[in-house]
Amino acid sequence: MDVDSRTVIRLADTEDAASIARVHMASRAATMPYLPPQKRSHDQVTRWARDVVLRECRTWVAVRGAEIVGYAAVESGVLEHLYLRPDVLRQGVGTLLLEEVKRHSSTGVSLHVFQQNTGARAFYERHGFTVAGTGDGSDNMEGLPDMTLRWTPDSAR
Repeated sequence: MDVDSRTVIRLADTEDAASIARVHMASRAATMPYLPPQKRSHDQVTRWARDVVLRECRTWVAVRGAEIVGYAAVESGVLEHLYLRPDVLRQGVGTLLLEEVKRHSSTGVSLHVFQQNTGARAFYERHGFTVAGTGDGSDNMEGLPDMTLRWTPDSAR
């Protein structure tokens, strides 16, 4: 995997909300076709990104050229979101974002992933995450079986 040296990771700000919404919507549609179609408009998802994600999470964006191509958001030791624009998948952008998350997670980080999201599961496992638990879907709004994955700095050694 060759990481594009033009990709820069930086903290997100409120002006990034519309771009984060575009990445979020495109990524979910392309990588999780088993989810129901998005019912919220771009404006609604932008408000969610601005009023929830950017206020409650420490959020980084991956910028290539002048465009945001991915984002990662962490709240209280949980990686709540890591989404990439579909056209930059498998180009190292997710790795750059995840490395930034890890750098700022001295005690480790957890995340939830749908069991059927095999691409994401493989990505996180390649980066040292291990299964910490499984669920039947009763704890998520999609009702789909999920997994909790965990990375700790010690597991990288």
